[in-house]
Amino acid sequence: MAQRAGSERVSDWVEVTQEMIDKFADATGDHQFIHVDPERAKQTPFGGTIAHGFLTLSLMPLLASKTDQPPIKDVKMGVNYGGNKVRFLQPVRSGKRVRGRFKLLSLDEKRPGQWQQVTEFTVEIEGEEKPAMIAEWISQIFV
Repeated sequence: MAQRAGSERVSDWVEVTQEMIDKFADATGDHQFIHVDPERAKQTPFGGTIAHGFLTLSLMPLLASKTDQPPIKDVKMGVNYGGNKVRFLQPVRSGKRVRGRFKLLSLDEKRPGQWQQVTEFTVEIEGEEKPAMIAEWISQIFV
């Protein structure tokens, strides 16, 4: 897999529904009206409710599961290690479809059985040129 550095995978499209946004608001306690009040949000420049930026980021595992990425053989577990950067470039409006673009930047063995993977994760919005988010994310993979 380390030899695939530079390769990209693209997920299927996933709709970001108001129900998804509301559940995220309940889970995080972030009930700002731009996320959960469609009537008030219509009066903003967004024209309606938008997904939380952190909801957009948290779609990473779902979108990754919707790619053709073959599983890594003999993985015991994978954990998030953190991000080098995250930028929210454009809001995701309720009802829009998004997909993930995953570019493997590096995969390095840190110690026997432990690998560090760095991936550029971009969330694209269907029908829009500018992506919603770009992140450089680090994972630890244990085999």
